[in-house]
Amino acid sequence: MPGQRERRLLVIADDIGMGPNTSAGILQLGSQGVLTGSALLVNSPHTRDAIRRWRQLGASLELGWHPNLTLDTPLASPAQVPSLIQSDGTFWPLPIFLRRWFLGLLEPGEIEVELRLQLHRFADLVGHYPRFLNCHQHTCLFSPIGEILFNVLMELPFRPYVRRIQEPWNVVRTLPGARLKRALLGWLGRRMSRLQEGLGFPGNDWLAGIASPACIENPEFFIRWLEAMPGDTVEIMCHPGHFDATLIGRDCTETDGLLQQRVNELRWLSHPSFLEAVSAAGFRLVSPSEFIHADRRVAKCA
Repeated sequence: MPGQRERRLLVIADDIGMGPNTSAGILQLGSQGVLTGSALLVNSPHTRDAIRRWRQLGASLELGWHPNLTLDTPLASPAQVPSLIQSDGTFWPLPIFLRRWFLGLLEPGEIEVELRLQLHRFADLVGHYPRFLNCHQHTCLFSPIGEILFNVLMELPFRPYVRRIQEPWNVVRTLPGARLKRALLGWLGRRMSRLQEGLGFPGNDWLAGIASPACIENPEFFIRWLEAMPGDTVEIMCHPGHFDATLIGRDCTETDGLLQQRVNELRWLSHPSFLEAVSAAGFRLVSPSEFIHADRRVAKCA
């Protein structure tokens, strides 16, 4: 509309590389021009297949890093990260990870070792350091994990875009669905956002898309977020994918609804009504790299 201010919208799909059908769904949305980026799990057994498919499609979808401390096997050896792993050598799942964090049983030095290895694995796979990132299952909200991550990132020759997990309180109150989860993550996220801003890392004003499986059953889920969110720079977090049985026992169970949530998200984001709602809300789709190109050069790897 004439006179309407332009707002920037990032649509970021997490978990590319988690499983073959998950990656296929994300790449499908990328080819449709719906996504502006996807965050790569670098330690998954399916990561290299995802990179191969991404390159076959022209590597046009911007990939960022998805630092991960709760899924599959670390890149570090078991002797390097004993506090982070179970007896079978895999990361502790999120509920146990948080319990061990609360009890002070996670060794900060081991977290730094693993995050450094994942950062460099991303660069080896993609060809440059990540222009954006967000943490798998929001673990970087918990001190000192976030601080360790920022210390690692400070050594890069540029400041990547980092997802800020914060939502206006009035939107938490008025938009139904997963309100307790959204309020808790937003409370934690505001502290981390202040640290991020002080260190000069770009990010979004507000985050949309925190949900539970029941929320995503509504075809209007993403459209309602677009209609409700204020701010000039908004990120929609999403987890789309085709049905992917390789996630069972790793990321979900057969009955918790998370597999169907990914299928539903793919369906709603693929529908023409989503991009129509983006335009109606005055948004322009932007990639995360737009936030760093103005003043810093992206480092290339040898």
